[in-house]
Amino acid sequence: MKTCAFIPNFFKIYNILWQAALPFLKKNKRLAPSFQRRSTTGHLKKADIWIQAASAGEAFLALSLLTALKPKQKTKILITSTTSQGMEILKSGLANEKINPNIDCDFDWFPFDIPSAIKGAVTRVNPRVMVLLETEIWPGLLHYLKENHTKIFIINARLSKKSARHYKLTRFLWARLSPDNILATSPLDAKRYAQVFDQARITTMSNIKFDLMERGIDDDSKLTALEKIISKEIPLSILASIRRQEETQVLAILKQLLTKYPCQTVAIFPRHMYRINAWKKKLNQGSFSFHLRSQLTAPVTTPGIILWDTFGELRSAYGIASTVFVGGSLLPLGGQNFIEPAVLGTPAITGPYLDDFTWVGEGIFEKGIVTKCRDSREVAKTMVSHLETPVDKSRLKQKAQDYIQKKQGGSEMACQMIIEVFEQ
Repeated sequence: MKTCAFIPNFFKIYNILWQAALPFLKKNKRLAPSFQRRSTTGHLKKADIWIQAASAGEAFLALSLLTALKPKQKTKILITSTTSQGMEILKSGLANEKINPNIDCDFDWFPFDIPSAIKGAVTRVNPRVMVLLETEIWPGLLHYLKENHTKIFIINARLSKKSARHYKLTRFLWARLSPDNILATSPLDAKRYAQVFDQARITTMSNIKFDLMERGIDDDSKLTALEKIISKEIPLSILASIRRQEETQVLAILKQLLTKYPCQTVAIFPRHMYRINAWKKKLNQGSFSFHLRSQLTAPVTTPGIILWDTFGELRSAYGIASTVFVGGSLLPLGGQNFIEPAVLGTPAITGPYLDDFTWVGEGIFEKGIVTKCRDSREVAKTMVSHLETPVDKSRLKQKAQDYIQKKQGGSEMACQMIIEVFEQ
């Protein structure tokens, strides 16, 4: 009796918590524009396949799946998102992507996981297949999808060490809400999912992000803007995506770089813009002179430091740099995207902590495409070596692109499994 009563009792409490939170969510500036559509379901339409893409990154994954889907019969697809950025990407993508003529696609806001609302959403959409991307695990959604006999996929599935620990603590709940198929992006992610959902069919796949990786540098306008402020006569080193917790270590890297190779420009890109003022204070305390990117209108002709306080130029800067350290990796913070500079032919360096990027594979380090260092001292030493002996950027670029090409195909694999289940 206890087992049978567990789920209904859980959802009674879960619903009460949601109802208590709704007044606060309605006042939230970020949620207010979408609150009405996320708290009601009357606007949702019937779909054969429902894809949930939480934010920007997942929206790109959803579009990649959409272009790879080739159903043999007319198929209605609904793609939902949780954020305004995700919605904008879907709106733009659906207007521009080449989609199979058998597909009729729509997009909308993903409803809050309020049991009463999500039950209504599942009833109205009534999907035969539900596709969740990466780590979209909602108890209300999973429960009512299973009641609806919808086949549930988690695709491009990843689970961080921290998240896995939390889910394992509540495994008694998730064991009753298991999806049918989980396609994990690495053996480690597959193992973590198996510890939470032992009833699911779990396989591994190439990360769909490999399918999305572009070959060229950024658009010409951004590149031209950088060429106006970065001197070609002085090598550029980049300290990229620096997280708050590792700032002290990165300052040590900065000191070593300028001591051992003073004739260079070092660009500091904090991971979050709210840290700019903190960086100003740290640099002043260390007696470092620096320029703010937003204030530069002419080339910096002398060696020094640029603190990057504007958005959207990191990828372009990667393309003209001599060496790059990618942060989030000196401490167990998950890591940041170290493939972007490598695919542009720029030698990239990381620290040892890359839990969020195990899907890339150790081959990228074994082949010398990216260098993984043990600590900040080794990072600085490696960056200096790249300055003293510049690499062949065209050769490195080709190696990176060859590696990526061999890893592509995740979208097609996932879509094949979806279609097999859908057409049964």
